[in-house]
This record gives sequence, C-alpha cells and structure tokens, in this order.
Amino acid sequence: MINYKKIFVLTGLILLLDFTGFSQAKYGKQAMEIALPSLSGDTIKLSSLKGKVVLLDFWASWCGPCRYSNKEMVKLYAKYRDKGFEIFGVSLDENRKAWAQAVRKDRISWLQVNDNGGWEAKTALQWNIYQIPTSYLIDKEGRLVAMDLEPRELESLLEDILKN
Repeated sequence: MINYKKIFVLTGLILLLDFTGFSQAKYGKQAMEIALPSLSGDTIKLSSLKGKVVLLDFWASWCGPCRYSNKEMVKLYAKYRDKGFEIFGVSLDENRKAWAQAVRKDRISWLQVNDNGGWEAKTALQWNIYQIPTSYLIDKEGRLVAMDLEPRELESLLEDILKN
C-alpha cells in the first residue's frame, strides 16, 4: 500500500532543499548585486567593480576574527590593488559609529558599505551569511571563484589571476 503521508513529507523536504539552494552563492555563477551606503553615505554597487578581481568580505566591528582578518587584508590590498584587486567590505554592524571606528582603527582603505541589520540584514540573508568573516573571491567577469580563503591561499590565487 502506498504511504501518501511519507511521499508528501519527502517531496516537501526535497522542494525545501531545492529552493534554499537558489539563495546560496554558487561557484562559476554571477555574483548577486549588492548596493549599499558607504561611510560617506554614497551608494556603492558591487557590479561597479566588474573588470577587477574582488574580494567580497562580510564582517562586523564586534567580530574578533573579522578584525584580525582586516589586519591581514591591509597587507594584501596594498600589494595587489594597483594590479586590479579590490576589496568590497560589507559590514553587518547595526551601530554605524562602531563600524566607522573599526574602519579607522584597522586602517581599512578599501571600499566599505554597511547593511545595518546584523544577521537579519537583507544582504546577509540574500548571500546566506551565517558566520563572519565570510568572503568570496569574484573574478573580473563577476563570477564567484572561491570562498573563505586563508591569506596565503588568497595571495597565491591573486598571483595567478592577476598575471599580466
């Protein structure tokens, strides 16, 4: 005898897993657009960086590992920015003042935007961010090529991608 209840539950689970996959960033796919305010209040779009290799970095001022990562990225950014590398930092800080202080203290000179909703920020939900720091490497055509690289891995990949 066919157990319709089990079939219904199984079908529901399959559909749920399939639909949640739509919201996740996938390697080789175009990066989803992000358009958020910078420290100066200007809206910056991720798509405006097409033609550069971009590290999309989700972070917050209250996140210790994020702050440590910022110090590592300062060195890499200085070394590769003139070769076509950009970092697009997306802060999930709800406190704009804390975010601005962290940018100054960490000596961040790359692009910074803020989606001040914390874990419920629209961008965090769109990109399925469940931990920070989380980063994605995006190639010159705007496709996702890597995620959460260690600094040495990132540098090695940048060396390969940015060869002239």
